[in-house]
Amino acid sequence: MEVKKGVIVALGYGKYFLSDKIVGFVPIEENRGPARRTFVYIEGIPDPVVASRTEATILKDMTREGPGAVEAEMALELVERIHSHLVHVGPMLRRSIKEECGLDLDDIERRIKEILISDTGAVQEGLFTEGDQG
Repeated sequence: MEVKKGVIVALGYGKYFLSDKIVGFVPIEENRGPARRTFVYIEGIPDPVVASRTEATILKDMTREGPGAVEAEMALELVERIHSHLVHVGPMLRRSIKEECGLDLDDIERRIKEILISDTGAVQEGLFTEGDQG
């Protein structure tokens, strides 16, 4: 992702900053609400600015990515995170979950691997161990 230079980005409630001066943002987890979504770190300002917009929306305004690119990147990150947790679910629990609600974790894990494998057939670096690629 490439940040657009010199573009004014709205943070909500009359707060605007240049895209290339925004150096980071963190979702607010405690006391989050309509006017409190994201902490935005601005170059030259020691404390973060509280934004009423989400980090995904701010990022979309800051980057040169095409429509849906930010969402696709976030979706891929979520898929990678789900996979990292799925590998810790044992076979007995997998069977129980499948019997209880029909959720097939083995199938989900297989399909995630298919998504994460590039066109050349190589697995993205660091996601699987060598014995896991099959």
